[in-house]
Amino acid sequence: MAWRALRLVGPVLAPLCPRLSSLRVLSARRLTTSSLVLSARKFTDKHEWITVENGIGTVGISNFAQEALGDVVYCSLPEIGTKLSKHDEFGALESVKAASELYSPLSGEVTEINAALADNPGLVNKSCYQDGWLIKMTVENPAELDELMSEDAYEKYIKSIED
Repeated sequence: MAWRALRLVGPVLAPLCPRLSSLRVLSARRLTTSSLVLSARKFTDKHEWITVENGIGTVGISNFAQEALGDVVYCSLPEIGTKLSKHDEFGALESVKAASELYSPLSGEVTEINAALADNPGLVNKSCYQDGWLIKMTVENPAELDELMSEDAYEKYIKSIED
């Protein structure tokens, strides 16, 4: 809130305090560069999502998928170093209602698994887009991202399969 007020009065006070105008320029520059480094969340038709930051993709399942599964009680994830091609099965989630295979949204190599899921698989339900991520992987072919759905396209896809 204070930052918004500073942005509003900054131009008025800038002649009196030159540091205000430089702060505004720095913040705009920071926002521009961060948007180039972090990609928007993309989705597969099998309900996995991926975001890419500095060439590393973070993969998880969508809110729709975790709701359909119910309470997740077990996560089977690949070993670090596993090489995946797009659409390869890389693990499974088990819930009190069902089991569901996990498929890689892109080609690359697993660099990290979410170790917290071993003791607390319910994180997938509680925070599927943040704490409940599944794996991190290199992005071998960035053009594959263009084949995935945007968040808006995924929402339309969900509505089409629910009808």
